[in-house]
This record gives sequence, C-alpha cells and structure tokens, in this order.
Amino acid sequence: MSTLRFQALREASTRKPVKFEESDRKSTIFGANVFNDKAMKQFLTSDAFKGVRDAVQHGTKIDRKLADYIAMGMKEWALSKGVTHYTHWFQPLTGTTAEKHDAFFETSYDGSDPVEKFGGAQLVQQEPDASSFPNGGIRNTFEARGYTAWDPTSPAFIFGTTLCIPTVFISYTGEALDYKTPLLRALTVMDDAATEVCKYFDKNVKKVTATLGWEQEYFLVDRALANSRPDLIMTGRTLLGHTSAKGQQLDDHYFGSIPTRALTYMRDLEQECMLLGIPVKTRHNEVAPNQFELAPIFEETNLAVDHNCLLMDVMQKVAERHELKVLFHEKPFKGVNGSGKHNNWSLATDTGVNLLSPSKTPMSNLQFLTFFINTIKAVNDNESLLRAAIASASNDHRLGANEAPPAIISVFIGGQLTKVLAELEGVTTGKLSPEEKTDLKLNVVGKIPDVLLDNTDRNRTSPFAFTGNKFEFRAVGSTANCSNAMTTLNAIVAKQLRDFKVEVDALIDSKDMKKDDAIFNVLREYIKQSKKILFEGDGYSEEWEVEAAKRGLSNFKTTPEALKARISKQSLDLFSELNIMNHIEVEARYEIELEEYTKKIQIEGRVLGDISKNHVIPTAIRYQNTLIANVKGLKDIFGTDFETIAKEQIVLIKEISGHIEGINSKVQEMTNERKSANNLTDAQEMAEAYCNKVKPYFEIIRNHCDKLELLVDNEIWTLTKYRELLFTK
Repeated sequence: MSTLRFQALREASTRKPVKFEESDRKSTIFGANVFNDKAMKQFLTSDAFKGVRDAVQHGTKIDRKLADYIAMGMKEWALSKGVTHYTHWFQPLTGTTAEKHDAFFETSYDGSDPVEKFGGAQLVQQEPDASSFPNGGIRNTFEARGYTAWDPTSPAFIFGTTLCIPTVFISYTGEALDYKTPLLRALTVMDDAATEVCKYFDKNVKKVTATLGWEQEYFLVDRALANSRPDLIMTGRTLLGHTSAKGQQLDDHYFGSIPTRALTYMRDLEQECMLLGIPVKTRHNEVAPNQFELAPIFEETNLAVDHNCLLMDVMQKVAERHELKVLFHEKPFKGVNGSGKHNNWSLATDTGVNLLSPSKTPMSNLQFLTFFINTIKAVNDNESLLRAAIASASNDHRLGANEAPPAIISVFIGGQLTKVLAELEGVTTGKLSPEEKTDLKLNVVGKIPDVLLDNTDRNRTSPFAFTGNKFEFRAVGSTANCSNAMTTLNAIVAKQLRDFKVEVDALIDSKDMKKDDAIFNVLREYIKQSKKILFEGDGYSEEWEVEAAKRGLSNFKTTPEALKARISKQSLDLFSELNIMNHIEVEARYEIELEEYTKKIQIEGRVLGDISKNHVIPTAIRYQNTLIANVKGLKDIFGTDFETIAKEQIVLIKEISGHIEGINSKVQEMTNERKSANNLTDAQEMAEAYCNKVKPYFEIIRNHCDKLELLVDNEIWTLTKYRELLFTK
C-alpha cells in the first residue's frame, strides 16, 4: 500500500499549474450568468420586471399570470446562453445545497411536437421528496411530499448548462425544512423592527437591510495526496498523523507570496465567481501551510448566504480542474490553525446609512449608539443561543484551541467606545438637564467620529467583535451555512429593538420625556445590564474562563452541551413570538443537529478503527518482522553477544508491540462504547454518549498510531504524512 503514497507524491511533485487566462475584466463579466436587472430588462416585459422588483424591495407577491411571463423571459435568457435544464436550488438541513435537474425539453403525449417548455408553475413551485432529507420527525418516510418555492429576492443563475432558481424548502404541512426560510423570516422582522427605531432619527427611512460579508478560510491539498488518505476523503480531516517538524512556527506562510498552483486556482475561481455575480475581492495566504482565505464585498444577507453556499460548491468543482482538493473542515490537521468563516454583520438603511458606522453629527451618533448598544444587549441576553448557532462536531475542534475564539461568547468593542459607554452610564435618571445634554452631545456622543475603522483595535480572541463599522462574528465555522448564525443574530437583535422601542415610547408617553432623554435613559440601563458580556482581554487565558464563570456566562465546549440552548423556553418563545420558527421547527432542528453530530462522530470512529487496524498495524508488524529478522541474523553471527549488539532493535520491537496492543485494545473498547451508544433512543443521550464515551478514544488511539509513524521505516508507511500534505505545493 505504501506504493499509493509514493505514487501520489510523484504525481503531486510533477504537476504543472493549469494554464488559465482571464476572459475579460472583472467589471465586464460580473453577473453575466445571473438573471439580474440588466438581463430582466432585456428579456422581461415592463410589468414582469416591475413585479420582480416589487417582490424584492417590498415583499409583494407575484401572481401566477405574471409568473408565466417571468418564466418565459427567464427561459429565453437561459436558452440564449446554451442552457438545457433547470433546477430549484435549495438548502436542506444537510449542510449542503440540493438540486434536481429537469430538461426544458417536452413532447406531446404521443411523442411528437418537441418543444422547450418552462412556465410559471415550474418557476414558482416544485415537489421534491421531503422524506429523504433531515426533518427532525416532522415528516414520516411514507409522507414524502414537500415543496420548493421560488425566492425572487435571490436572482436565478446559470451554472454549467443548468438554470438554478434559488428556493425555500418546506414540508407539506408548512414547516421549514431548510436554512433559507427562517433566515428570510428573521430578515423581515429585523427590517420592521430596525425601521421603526430609525424613525426616531430619520422619518424618511422606509427599509433597513441586514448586510453580511463572510470570510471563507480553506486548505488546498493536491488531489492525489488527499485521495491517499481515507480519513480525509471520508471525514474531511486527518484522524491521525504526526505533526510535521515544521508547521506554522515561523509565520512564513501568512500573507506570503501565493504559491503558483494556488494562485492559478484562485484566478480561475474568481472568474467563475464574477460570472455568477459573487463579488469576491480579497485573497491571501492564511496562517497554516497550504491554508488560504477569500472574502467578498458586503451584500444583503440572504444573497450573501446564497453566494457562500454556491461558492463552496464552485470551489470544489474548480479545484478538480487543477487536480486539487479543497478542505473546508474547521480542523483538518492537528498542530496547525484550523479554518473559520468570520461573519461581518451590519445594518443599512434605504437612505444609504450604515447604522453601525459612527458619523459626524451628534444626532447620527446617537442613532449609531442606539443600534450599537442594542446589539450588545441582545448578545448579552442570548449568548448561549448564539453559541448553539455555531455548534457542530467539526467546529468543536476549533473553538478555544488557542487559534480561534473561545467557546465563551463575549463582545469586544475597543478602548474608546468602552469610555463612551462609561460616560453614558452616568446619565441622570429621568429628564436630563440642559448642561448634561449639551455635554453628552458635544463631548461624548459628538466625539465618536474619532473612532474610525483603522484605529479600532482588533481582538482575534473575541468571538463577537466590533471592528469600526460592523460586528464580526468570528466564531462561525468554515463548513457552516451562515444562515444558522445569521438567523439567530438577526432574530435576537430584532427582538431587542422591539423591546427598546416599547421602553422608549413608554417614557415619552407616561413620563412626558423628550425623545432624546428617553433614549439616553434606556441606553443607560442597557449598558448597566450588559456589562458581563463586554471583555477586552485575552480570550485564550485560563483567567478569562474563571472570570466568565463568575459573570454567569456559559462555556459550552461541546456541541451536545451547547445545543440545549436551542430548546430552552427563552429560545422557543423568541422564535415563536417573532414568527421565525414555531416550536415544532425549532425542536426539529435541535433533533437534526444532535443526529448530525452523532453520525459524524460515529463515522470518524469507524474510519479511525479501520485505518488503525488495516493500515497502521499491518505496516507496523511488517516493519517489526524486518527488525526480528535483523535480530535473528545478529544472533547467528554474534551468538550470546547478540543481545548487547541488538539492544536497540529489541527495545524497538517491544515498543512497537506495546503500541499495537494499545491500538487493538482501545479500538475494541471504542467499538463497544459505540455499540452501547447505538442502543440509546434519546437523541440527546446518544449524542452525549458519543461525545463523552466514544470520542475520548480518538486521541488515545491516535497517539499510538502517531508514535508508530515515527518508529516505522518511512519507505513502508502507507499513509501520506503531514510534511507531504502541508508542504507539497
């Protein structure tokens, strides 16, 4: 089997970068394969175009007759670009996207009169099998009907020869079976709540849009090398492998010159992104060897999420052309940094104002402080729910691993804004005196513009940090669908803004306060109530864990622990009150995420047992036999003196035997625990059993395997090593 490893190394070492030339400037080809405004104006009637725009901007429903005209124009546009099929493109709760392709081609009942057909009915709704996707018990296997329904707020696009129509996915009984539906509901609630608060400051605001800019981290590995590692192919990460002597210690990869093959891949990927309207802008080397990042320009959140889901699919397909494998797992390699997907979140008005960006006037800055402090209050009151939103088996490896934010959710705002909040905390209860109000507006609120993007400090250990004109939710994992985090974040902030408006209006109406006085009074109380969530120090330190416990902050280090917040009364009431998800939908997601966690650990356990017993042990025995033959030969030559001469070989033989015994016994114990866990019927209990009783064996078994990797002859070791995976360009 070692020949597979060396064959892969030969292939990887002789590869040449794929020849690639940009077809045109990015600005010219951007959105060429998207049914955007430009395409719609060309292929739709004015009424059909207006119908789509009204649906996007105002949520107006599109009637079936108008849908027929839209479908006709969409079909003609797609056919003009060589498209042969269409699909409803959706995001089931599998963590990936889903699609079923249908040809435009149809015939009459007798097989005659072939024609390309696509009408409003096919555009608006389809019926995929709902029983084969995760549903958390919402649907029985024999009740298979589910619906995909067109989301006009995310434009259709062409990928290959297929027209892809972004859709929601719901059950026959109406419950959401996807990530998009709750996100759209949360964004609608956010728009309503934020717009109402904005009217305190500008009555011209009619819409507030939540924006998102994700940063996608990933590893690139030669495809032949990846294929030589069963664990990488089956689980997305290396379950064993001794760390390389050189890793990221010298920091020589971070922001360094991008390797030629990787750069060619990035250029090819960027062209695909431009055609699909994904506004990628930034690319660079990340900290770990063979780790990279790309990031786009901010977009409306729903579209940004769709683009990230599409991007992850496109990245894999483009990688195949370059004989590369993309690794999205949060921790594919032990001993070097893992990957995240930082979610940069803000709010923008239809009047062109970023609500989380300080401005030049006291009134604008009071608006900024209102949304800034309400966001902090929302995180303070719902920190365990935010932690649950980013929980997964793969992200557990990364959170708190001295390279990523810890599992404790806290908010970093920087020194200058900390001082501003301290000043506001001292606001007088009730009506402010003219002197105090003047001092606040001129010397506290009025000076916030000094806090600019470039001089707002950064804290890489903070899971939720303010970075000048946005909050950066850094704890989101690289494999995640951003919807989970964004649905929760927008929901909790929307709820908080609703509560804020109720409190301010009450002070204005019952206490006869002026608007500014009422706002300052409420914000003062929020600052006092949210102190526990603010932290400016080192999130990696043990002292912070102790301090966080004193403050009453949660510290859920595993997914089964963290997910319990999903079904707390607070969570159920929140999503139900906002009409984002009913109790059935929330509880279904909880069951699905527990089941996903269990299955991932189950798969990893099986793969680890297979590799350790069928790769590592046979290789170790083979080398041990070579040592035994060597010892026998020395005995034949030197007689009774052989024990002295062969001392090291004998020690090595015993050491190998010890590790073989350790692997065999621990794999058997792990298997027994897995069988016991499989007999449990409660999803939470099963997940906890896999977490606490099965998973601990992984590190023990790995340790034995990694020791053998150092002992066994390199020429016969079957598994591609870290130094080869991470440093073969």
